[in-house]
Amino acid sequence: MEGWDPNTKSTLTQIPLLTMKAGPRDGAAWTQRLKEEYKALIAYTQMNKSNDNDWFRISAANPGGTRWTGKCWYVHNLLKYEFDLQFDIPVTYPSTAPELELPQLDGKTQKMYRGGKICLTVHFKPLWAKNCPRFGIAHALCLGLAPWLAAEVPILVDSGMIKHKDDATTSNES
Repeated sequence: MEGWDPNTKSTLTQIPLLTMKAGPRDGAAWTQRLKEEYKALIAYTQMNKSNDNDWFRISAANPGGTRWTGKCWYVHNLLKYEFDLQFDIPVTYPSTAPELELPQLDGKTQKMYRGGKICLTVHFKPLWAKNCPRFGIAHALCLGLAPWLAAEVPILVDSGMIKHKDDATTSNES
């Protein structure tokens, strides 16, 4: 955690670490891992809300907990930009981090792969590998998606690649 700003360190230390090294193919162990994932996500969400930093909602889209969907948002220049969020849990999870997808932004930035998968290779993947199996979905959001949104959304807005929903409505009415 050297070189991290104090706020990131503080946030990360408050997200519970996970103990089960289990993936979707591991039956009862995966069920136990999912329970840990939910506890970490609840703790992270509660912490964000108490710090007035609420920025995502996700839930499992299937009973097995292998597909997740939701929304994430970023506030730039006092305007809220909201995006669909989705990802699948890889069969090699937790050794492999999930690939977080923002389909609405597909093709709008170079820091993204086909299908709207955000680029996390250089900074996040080594960190994930070093902390496997202790990191989970909440950690991927905190250390992967949050910094990506903070870096990319302002550039996308300033370059005109994305518009605020109110601006889009106004321009359609003209």
